[in-house]
Amino acid sequence: MVRKGWLQATAIVLIASGALVACTKNPVTGRSQLMLVGEAQGVQMGTQAYQEIKGKEKTLSANDPFTKRVRAITERLIQANNLPNYDWEVNAFQNDEPNAFALPGGKVGVNTGMGKVAKNDAQLAAVIGHEIAHAISHHGEERISQQMAVSTGLQLGSAALGLSGMGNSEQMTELMGQAATLGIILPYSRTHESEADEIGLYYMARAGYDPREAVKLWENMSVMGGEKPPEFLSTHPADATRINDLNAEMPKALEYYRAAVGK
Repeated sequence: MVRKGWLQATAIVLIASGALVACTKNPVTGRSQLMLVGEAQGVQMGTQAYQEIKGKEKTLSANDPFTKRVRAITERLIQANNLPNYDWEVNAFQNDEPNAFALPGGKVGVNTGMGKVAKNDAQLAAVIGHEIAHAISHHGEERISQQMAVSTGLQLGSAALGLSGMGNSEQMTELMGQAATLGIILPYSRTHESEADEIGLYYMARAGYDPREAVKLWENMSVMGGEKPPEFLSTHPADATRINDLNAEMPKALEYYRAAVGK
């Protein structure tokens, strides 16, 4: 009975979420995207979030060597790929966690810890290119839109369960939430990561950075180890999956690279 109810509830979530689709196209890949948040709203949220991060993290000075390095690489990526004329802002943060991000509207941040994993400028360009790809692809706005749609679907599903008297509505709502996470939110997030890997690979190649260094970067990340959840429970593809996917795109990326460096 619970299984039947779970399937019916899941169907309600999927139908309700699908009914809210406002499709746009990824500006780079052409993939259809659910977009309930406009670009201007996304830029506003990105700017606000960036200010909050700068208020919490230790921002390195403009004269710091790592800041100069990060800004030079980012500028090279922007110019080589004719990226949108955002109000770009690039900062480095004193933080040992190997992390980087790019928020809607061109707000880029790179932790000093990433400099220990990215062994050279090309590997750092792979990181920054990946993060910029998220911003250009409006992945942040799309993720918020997905969560909005799922939340609305869960509310509708919960209301329908209450009206139908189908079992324990609180338990069923929890099951619907788990189904939505595994069936909608996590796979979409992995799609975003894979898409950013591909686009970022092309970005770095067009800027004259050897795209083969992107594979070495993820090999470095893999060596860092640590317990990781199974891929289907993770928001990110497994390291091996990322490396395989990057290698599959490498012939095209190498064409861009050779054209950029004149080889």
